[in-house]
Amino acid sequence: MGETDARVRSTGLTEDRIRDAATVVLLRQDAGGARVLMGQRGSAAVFMPSKYVFPGGGVDASDRIAPRKGLLAPLCADRLQARTPADAPDPDTLATAALRELVEETGLHLAAPPEQAAPAATPPLRFIFRAITPPGRSRRFDARFFLIDTSRIAGDLDDFTDASDELGHLHWIGLSEARALDLPFITEVVLAEVAASLAGAPDHGIPFFDNSGPVPTFRRL
Repeated sequence: MGETDARVRSTGLTEDRIRDAATVVLLRQDAGGARVLMGQRGSAAVFMPSKYVFPGGGVDASDRIAPRKGLLAPLCADRLQARTPADAPDPDTLATAALRELVEETGLHLAAPPEQAAPAATPPLRFIFRAITPPGRSRRFDARFFLIDTSRIAGDLDDFTDASDELGHLHWIGLSEARALDLPFITEVVLAEVAASLAGAPDHGIPFFDNSGPVPTFRRL
């Protein structure tokens, strides 16, 4: 992760540092079935040591300077702005942060769009989940999860030579097999949401685990 954008929000009880973050669920569907890319955080990491997670991290100041456009459908952008404070990063900034983290932590990057892409072409990022870390943890994030199909990724999907050392044991794993890994609770929930979506579950809105206040609240955006 690069420069920090350490925005502090008041929860009404104490002032907790809740940093905006973006996470990428990279979905690969081929002869091996539906798989996602996961890596293991270091044992000395302050936040979630040794846990298997998706690539992602906090929004950096650089993401706000020149956010990329056209990464999100209008509905996703609207949902990203629901129940957010006035100083929250805009949807394009969050999507830009997600792609930067993907490149940094995996070495994989989004393919360039075709020069004459159809006007109705589906944008590459889909907002699927949001969660705020509960109070009392070593770090707190307002994390937005984005799904990207690997058909939108350039190059060799198994080449992680340009990845940073932030995540170890980067590998593709089936949705059900991933449950056997040492996962954070929220990651388990996201995996279940992805599996349900692939099975054709109706869209009832974006699940949001809101721990910003004194009482944990589950919402739909």
